[in-house]
Amino acid sequence: MAYDRPLPKPNSDTKPFWEGCQRHQLRFQKCCHCDHIRWPPSVICPNCHSSDAVWIVASGKGMIYSYVVYHVAFHPAFKSDLPYVTAVVKLTEGPCILTNIVGCRPSEIKCDIPVMVVWDDSIQGFSIPKFKPINNPTLPGGAGKKE
Repeated sequence: MAYDRPLPKPNSDTKPFWEGCQRHQLRFQKCCHCDHIRWPPSVICPNCHSSDAVWIVASGKGMIYSYVVYHVAFHPAFKSDLPYVTAVVKLTEGPCILTNIVGCRPSEIKCDIPVMVVWDDSIQGFSIPKFKPINNPTLPGGAGKKE
């Protein structure tokens, strides 16, 4: 069965991020001058304009900053996932990332709840970072049951 969902299109800026995802690592650029950790990657730091940066591995933990529950699929290939949650997660290290929240009912999601990265390896050639709630009493291990 062919994969019919939109796929990431890595470029020279995002290639290290996607290579890290293949290893189940969230990687972000860190400025060598001011230590700002940034996403999305760029050739210069948005804080100090330095072009010196290294890639770091993030903890994969953060909090839901904002979210939306989709009841109508954004793309026809996502129809079988309805309802699904798309969220902005603010990572412990500082950057925000747009992602999906999985492992719980959409009604259990609230802003500011702690989440951790989980990996969707169902796509050949990509591991997609998604997030699930942690410290959720619905199930042992932190994730609630999906509707």
